[in-house]
Formats: sequence, C-alpha cells, structure tokens
Amino acid sequence: MVYPVIWHNNSVSLIDQTRLPNEYTVVEIHRSEDMAQAITTMIVRGAPAIGVAAAYGMYLGAREIETSERQEFLAKLEIVANLLRSTRPTAVNLFWAIGRMMQTAYETLGTVAEIKQALLETAQKINAEDLQTCQAIGDHGLAALPKTPDRLIILTHCNAGALATAGYGTALGVVRSAWKEGRLARVYADETRPRLQGAKLTTWECVQEGIPVTVITDNMAAHCMKQGLIDAVVVGADRIAANGDAANKIGTYSLAIVAKAHNIPFFVAAPLSTVDFELTDGSQIPIEERHPGEIYQIGETILTPPGVEFYNPAFDVTPADLITAIITENGAFLPGDLLKAKKVL
Repeated sequence: MVYPVIWHNNSVSLIDQTRLPNEYTVVEIHRSEDMAQAITTMIVRGAPAIGVAAAYGMYLGAREIETSERQEFLAKLEIVANLLRSTRPTAVNLFWAIGRMMQTAYETLGTVAEIKQALLETAQKINAEDLQTCQAIGDHGLAALPKTPDRLIILTHCNAGALATAGYGTALGVVRSAWKEGRLARVYADETRPRLQGAKLTTWECVQEGIPVTVITDNMAAHCMKQGLIDAVVVGADRIAANGDAANKIGTYSLAIVAKAHNIPFFVAAPLSTVDFELTDGSQIPIEERHPGEIYQIGETILTPPGVEFYNPAFDVTPADLITAIITENGAFLPGDLLKAKKVL
C-alpha cells in the first residue's frame, strides 16, 4: 500500500510526488508554512490527500502558537487556517478539512493544550476515515461497473489513486477492487498534460501492484474508444456541485464528451466530502490557474518560442448529464441524486 501522508514522530511525512516516478523521496514537514508550500507546489496533491495534509497542517500551526489564552489562540489559529486555504482554490476537501479542524478548536472545552491535543486527534481521524472511505468507494465502484463476461479495460485520467488520497484511491480504488476480484484486464492511463500525473503517478501505482497499464496521450482517447479498446472511464474529482457537475483535472470534460459519443459509461469516484452542496451547479466552482511554465517546458526543455501567451487552467467542469454515476462511500448515485447520498450521512 502507498500512503502519501503519514503522521510519524511528531511530524508529517509526505511522498514527494514531484519526483516520481524516477525518485522516491519522503519530505518531513514540521511547520504549517512548510505544509502550505508543499500543497502549493504539489509535493502532495489530489483533493482527499490535500484535505488530510491540511488537517495535519492545522495541528502543526496550532502547535506553534505560544499562548495559554483561549481567544488569542483561536485568533491565531484562524490565521493558520487562512494560510492553508489560500493554497489550492478548487479542491473542496481542503476547505472541508480546515473547517472541521476549526470546529474542533471552537467546540473543545478546556485548556489550549487540550485543544491542541483534540486537533491532532481530529487530523488522525480525518486520515483514517479517508482510507476507509476509499476502500468503500472501491467496493461500490466494483458493483457499478458494466457486467460483462470478459475482464474490463478501464480508462482513467490524471491520478486519483493512493497518492491522491490517504491510501487506496478513488478512481484507482475502483480499479484496485476490480483487479482483486479478477474483473480487470488492463488500465489505460491518459498521460494528463500538462503535469503528466497519469504518465508519472497512475502508472507508478499500477506497476507497484502488477496491474497491467498502458499510457496514451490525452488526444488518443477517442481513437481508442472507436477501436473498442475501452469498456468504461473512471475518474476522480476535486469538487462536485450539488447538481452533479464535477470539476476534475483539465481534459476530463473532453474525455466525458468522447465517452458519451461512443456510448461508454463515464464514472466519477469521489468521497462525499468532495461534494459542495452549497454550489447549485458547476459554473460556481472556482478554477485554479497555474504557472505557464507547466505548459511551455518539460524538465529543462523549452517547448515554445518567445512571445507566446499561455492559458493554464488546472481543472475543467464536466456537466452532470455526461456522467453515468458518481461513486461515493455510500454507494453509486445518479448525478441528480446526490442529495440522497447526503441523507445517508
């Protein structure tokens, strides 16, 4: 198993995902400022993993606050929360985890030391719960996949695996469950420009577990579907609106369109904490724009001539009517039925 965020020896150990697949490196995080930097630079990435990391970041920030006066402590903790909130605007799990940590701080009666201990325990609960959630998503996803006599070939986009969560994964959680049950033949992984998370991270996870994986460039998906190579598409999400519109890594929307054109089921796998019920539809989801360097160079190689302008949105929004089902820890639901999933909580 791969665990990208681990609490160990009073610090947080993060797998440095910017160095995979060629180098496995663990970064030790001791301060909230360092956690904010790790989230911003995508040392840790994937909405659920960001939420877990942010929860620990809140505790690290609380640990640094030197006061025994409750109101002063809470005021300074709000500053830590705002620092972490500013790192990745699209991933709703970030805000959900920070909100849960702040709720713990305000509701815990007792000394500042007792509040700090409660914050650590809450962060650890968020970590453990996400792992259980992903395993449940995998099981429900297995039940939702097409029933065929042959083993399935699943196409995925970006990385929604163990590296993007507390472990096991959302979209790759479904893949793992299918593989364990003998229902998976192969994974096709979109390389996922511009940061290549599919080529670098999804493939790395599959290779660790012996799951057959084939990399294609993003613009090969339609061709592969036309050739009959794909049975289903399973992707993750960074934020889902109440109507089922889902924001995920850029390129997901076009993948959903071509899946619809080829009558291939398109599933979104995500925990219910990724659903932002305050947003009525996907037009209200903030879309992060990242540095143009992600587009104009790979490694040290510059790809474009001087004078070119760039547009680098990190996410796009797939409309609910292109989504076959949203797979959560409480089951697979039609996009318009997410309120039913909420009521199960």
